[in-house]
Amino acid sequence: MFESVVVLMASIVLVALTAMTGGIFRPDGWYRALRKPVWTPPDRAFPIAWGLLYLLMAVAAWRVYLAEPSLGRDAGLVLYLVHLVFNALWSWLFFGRRRMVAALVDILLLWMLLSLVILLFWQSSPIAALLLVPYWFWIAFAALLNARLWRLNPDA
Repeated sequence: MFESVVVLMASIVLVALTAMTGGIFRPDGWYRALRKPVWTPPDRAFPIAWGLLYLLMAVAAWRVYLAEPSLGRDAGLVLYLVHLVFNALWSWLFFGRRRMVAALVDILLLWMLLSLVILLFWQSSPIAALLLVPYWFWIAFAALLNARLWRLNPDA
């Protein structure tokens, strides 16, 4: 029981560290001045969505960690950690460096890594994999939004 709680707390801390980049590099005047598609969510929707998604991510990783050890479980957890780096990198690239193309490449790689993570998590814990499905759709949507912002603002 104690190990389970420690692992859950560690999972939450890892996700919180990832989320910190979104708090450091966030929408500013540059972003607000961009031309946006009509389907862009309001700024206030992002912290709500991300808060829920980060919680689901932490619980998913925790469930997989507690699953029976296997090569698939371990590979899934390693890729999960790698994907967190790409997640954190996106905010820095997009908001911090204002590099929409680099951010788009990053988020597409993130989406592909997340797809692999979901497949590997499924082997150890189908529930954990399902917990990541809303995140998968959100990243796909964010990638489309990133691409559209770049196309609408090629000189930004």
